[in-house]
Amino acid sequence: MPSRTRKLRGSRTHGRGKKHGRGAGGRGGHGNAGLHKHKFKWMVKYDPMHFGRHGFTRHAQIHETKAINLEQLVARVPEFEAAGHAKKAGAGFEIDLTAAGFDKLLGGGRVGAAFTITVQSASEQAKAKVQEAGGHVLLPEAAKE
Repeated sequence: MPSRTRKLRGSRTHGRGKKHGRGAGGRGGHGNAGLHKHKFKWMVKYDPMHFGRHGFTRHAQIHETKAINLEQLVARVPEFEAAGHAKKAGAGFEIDLTAAGFDKLLGGGRVGAAFTITVQSASEQAKAKVQEAGGHVLLPEAAKE
């Protein structure tokens, strides 16, 4: 037992005052206690984003559109054929991009053969380029009519 403790026996607070010796009194409270009072400057300097709401929560499920350019499509025809998403039809190919996991056909690049492409949506430029090459773009809304 340290000599100071022996000396202070019977003094109730052992020379620390009323609160200093109880719990976390010497450090101003447990955890985040006092961030709006005596630890405010610390909070402003080291944790300025502590209070308040930040950002937003988007509750709707967002479906990102997976698109492919015509140039990428032409390069990946053998891959689609091996996976069963494309088959040879006359001089060109019949390609099902929806089954291959694509939602949209974009018009970047050139088309050298007549493709019949089934896809959810396509840009006007993509449709025009495929038709110029002698092919067709089949969209679901066109199939319903």
